[in-house]
Amino acid sequence: MILRTLACLLFSLSLQAQDLAEGDIIFQSNISPQCKAIELATHSKYSHCGLIFKDNDAWYVLEAVQPVRVTAFAEWIARDGDRYVVKRLKGADSLLTPAVIGEMKTQGKKYLGRNYDSYFGWSDERIYCSELVWKIYKSVLDLEVGVLKPLRCYDLSHPLVKKTMAERYGARIPMDEKMVSPGNIFDSPLLETVVSR
Repeated sequence: MILRTLACLLFSLSLQAQDLAEGDIIFQSNISPQCKAIELATHSKYSHCGLIFKDNDAWYVLEAVQPVRVTAFAEWIARDGDRYVVKRLKGADSLLTPAVIGEMKTQGKKYLGRNYDSYFGWSDERIYCSELVWKIYKSVLDLEVGVLKPLRCYDLSHPLVKKTMAERYGARIPMDEKMVSPGNIFDSPLLETVVSR
């Protein structure tokens, strides 16, 4: 407990240098067994993402894990050895007004407690990380931060990807299900990198 408190204090002292802003999108890799399969299928080193917000003076990440929840920023980045990238919407100073950020938080609260979608479907009943980020930006700003692609458009050739899909779907793989991966969002031309560690 003391170490976590110290880590949070050190983080808060260095926060200004990191230049975070509400509505930023944060990316990391390798936080669960399925991450390697996602990275192989999407040709991206990033397999998880979330949205950064602030509550009073405390930064947190809204993320779709099991279940959708808010996680203290210092705890979030510690999962991958403090390696992460933060991207920001281009023109955020004028687009992400306090009212827009408030609406993004309101939309995010609607998903809290929802189960993680390990099948990567597009309904709101369950939700996965990049789907959460994409849907909040789409619903509030009508912007698509990442290209939706059917499953068949990803690289499904690696044995680990095949094994993971067989475990998830059996023989009924939803090849035409549209999805958005963390890598799709990471590569969006609407975003620019503001922190890379």
